[in-house]
Amino acid sequence: MVYLVVGLGNPGKRYEFTRHNIGFMVADLLAARWKVDLKQKSFNALWGKGTVEGKNVLLAKPQTFMNLSGTAVKQLQSFFKTEISNLIVIHDDLDLPYGAVRMKAGGGTAGHKGLASIESNLGTSGFMRVRLGIGKPVDKSRIEGYVLEPFRKEEQVMLPEVIHRAADASAEIVLNGLQKAISKYQTKNIDFLKKEE
Repeated sequence: MVYLVVGLGNPGKRYEFTRHNIGFMVADLLAARWKVDLKQKSFNALWGKGTVEGKNVLLAKPQTFMNLSGTAVKQLQSFFKTEISNLIVIHDDLDLPYGAVRMKAGGGTAGHKGLASIESNLGTSGFMRVRLGIGKPVDKSRIEGYVLEPFRKEEQVMLPEVIHRAADASAEIVLNGLQKAISKYQTKNIDFLKKEE
């Protein structure tokens, strides 16, 4: 059994620290923790293989730009014959407050074009998601620009904690399942930082 763990984002220095790339940030942290070298370049992705406490993992960052993420996910899933139920997608979420970490299996896309691309390519929505809240602008017409902006300075202070929590949650899914991860790591906002101080 192989778990395919995919962090979503846009390739290139221009987008490196933008809100849309928080999935990439979590994938990079998992790569460091799991000692997975994300240097394989094929299937329209950067990817690598590893093991986590005996579980086989395939960690990937699609390089197609966000709106075509499904191309890479489908190619990886098909080649490595990963069960859809063992696919974990880590992504930003405009509908959650900044700092929230939420998890679920299945569901809609809520307008997230990366998720829509994955659902379209796989023909199913039955994969797991680790959703990371980035908040949303008051002016709805600014959404496209907002997701491609860097986090504000006050958000950047807390960003490492959010990324670590998302990485912990993703690892927990692999090791002990979605429900255990939800009970341990799901949050509504960044209040978890205040409780743990």
